[in-house]
Amino acid sequence: MRYVLEGSVRRSANQIRINAQLIDAQTDVHLWAERFDGDTSDLFALQDEVTSRIAVALNIELVTAEAARFTENSDALDYMLRARAELLKPQSRDNYAAAINLLDRALTLDPRSVEVQSRLATALAARVIDERTDTAAVDILRAEDLAGQALAAAPRSTLAHFAKGQVLRAQRRPEQAISEYEAVLALDRNWVSAYSLLGWCKLWTGSVEEAIPLQEQAIRLSPRDPQIGIWHRRIGMVHLLQSRFDDAIIWFEKSSGRGLPHLHSRLASAYALKGETERAIAELAEARTLSYDERYSSIDRLKVSGYRAAPKIQALLEATYFAGLRKAGMPEE
Repeated sequence: MRYVLEGSVRRSANQIRINAQLIDAQTDVHLWAERFDGDTSDLFALQDEVTSRIAVALNIELVTAEAARFTENSDALDYMLRARAELLKPQSRDNYAAAINLLDRALTLDPRSVEVQSRLATALAARVIDERTDTAAVDILRAEDLAGQALAAAPRSTLAHFAKGQVLRAQRRPEQAISEYEAVLALDRNWVSAYSLLGWCKLWTGSVEEAIPLQEQAIRLSPRDPQIGIWHRRIGMVHLLQSRFDDAIIWFEKSSGRGLPHLHSRLASAYALKGETERAIAELAEARTLSYDERYSSIDRLKVSGYRAAPKIQALLEATYFAGLRKAGMPEE
């Protein structure tokens, strides 16, 4: 037995404290520990919450631990673990390129692996979504093919459904992506990224009221997640669309996403709508510098690049995001 999960429960009046820790049984090293506090008013809800958070945390910690030690598994697994490590770093063109190169090597060694196909499709789609590629159309086509192969071979694979959802997002088809993320959560309710992405797609299809609660669910289940900055940015965008500019800026600034052109463009809009024109101009200039194409050169180009939404959301975009960018100096054409 390689790993051991230990824990204890203490009760005082109507309060419960649960302590859990993960130990490497071979080295006796403590890999992870967490404390959970709650009350006895709804023990079943507390049990579900603690179980889910432990499952999410162990997924992260066990992969990290396995990647850090010598592996006796195949070279394909080694390449996948190294690719995952690259994708957990701050988003950049180099990190995406390195991860995709490693996954390509894994696929060469094991071309029928549903896991490799799914992870490679996800990485290709993600770098399109994050504006980190000059070959977006090629990346999307390849990702679509890989996700299709994975789903055909394993229709109940959470990885394959997640990959398909990412491909649909890259294709700007959030309505269809929703069913894929729902399929992921039906198979694994602890897949935190699926909660966040489901909320994000719900937003663009018109369900504004569901967007923030689903981000909060992801944060609650994985409060130390390496991807938490993405969830912060999504909450910030909902606040921006609802004209809560101070709140939007707070969430954008705490997201640690500097270097992402879309974050700078959203900050530009929020600052402009607050009347902080100089900061807005600076943020817009940064978005233009970082972007791989000309989408931030005009409102028309930006709309064509990916801001197609339900009529309700399109109206909010016009009243807030695009209005702010106009104030920051972005021309119409």
